[in-house]
Amino acid sequence: MKYVFGPLSSKRLGQSLGVDLLPPKSCTWNCVYCQLGKTKKFATDMQEFFPREGILAEIREALAINKGIDWITFVGSGETMLYKGIGWLIAEVKKLTSIPVAVITNGSLLYLPEVREELLQADAVLPSLNAGSEALHTQIDRPAQGLTFSQHIEGLVAFRREYKGRLWIEVMLLGGINDSDEALRDLAAVLKEINPDMVHLVLPTRPAPEQEVHLPSEERIERAIAILSEVTTVVHPLKGNMDLRSASDLLKAVTAIVSRHPVQQRELQKAVAECFPGESNKVDAFMQQMLATGCFKLVDHEGEPYWVTVQGEPTIPEQGRLSSEPPLQER
Repeated sequence: MKYVFGPLSSKRLGQSLGVDLLPPKSCTWNCVYCQLGKTKKFATDMQEFFPREGILAEIREALAINKGIDWITFVGSGETMLYKGIGWLIAEVKKLTSIPVAVITNGSLLYLPEVREELLQADAVLPSLNAGSEALHTQIDRPAQGLTFSQHIEGLVAFRREYKGRLWIEVMLLGGINDSDEALRDLAAVLKEINPDMVHLVLPTRPAPEQEVHLPSEERIERAIAILSEVTTVVHPLKGNMDLRSASDLLKAVTAIVSRHPVQQRELQKAVAECFPGESNKVDAFMQQMLATGCFKLVDHEGEPYWVTVQGEPTIPEQGRLSSEPPLQER
């Protein structure tokens, strides 16, 4: 599928079916930690990058073949709210299913009333807030010209007033950058003003191609939880596990995931092993088959190997599986 991927297992969203609305990389920010690399040209105007009917058709197809989905999650290879028509898609999805809809966004365009309006039917919205000061916001998020820190906060505050769903703020905690007591207290003061339902701490566990970033220490993570918990509920940054067992086409499913973000090798190997219980030789063969496409490589991040894509399309064998093996759903 071109737009839909997963479902992926997430601590926050359970089994989440992803819907990518943007061509890479279309963004209002150029974050130092971004797994997609540098924003070569900022985008700040909403547009319908792909036909909304085509996206909806893929969602309908994915719902028909995947069971046990907990959330349908709109994301983007950049800033999700640049997609003009996301409100229409949310409304149409809610006609198809009772599965709740989440939207992951950096929140930079929420100062615009028309953008806030697009999100009002979502069940959960997860905007970013990585700093409590203009200086750190500029250092970490590196927004497009004209997008200010005060605008960002005003947009989040205004959205909180209008939105009746679950507002879960994402805070990317970066070692040596925004994990000091001073930075955390500034962040807490802003969070108190916004009044989200919850804060999700996230960590730079995936390699950032453009700039080296570091994980915070366990002591700093615990300190962040302690300080931010004074103003709101904070979720510890634990990862969910990737679950590929429902994939009808394993190689294409993995390709769709890795093409959107780097995947830790041990996480990928564990997920593949669950598809071939007790058959380690098939797990090894599948991992080698992935590398043999020539469109994946391993990179090191904080001492851990990650799978990433390289330019080009993978050469996927017929039906995207190991030769002579039946499709997974037939087992």
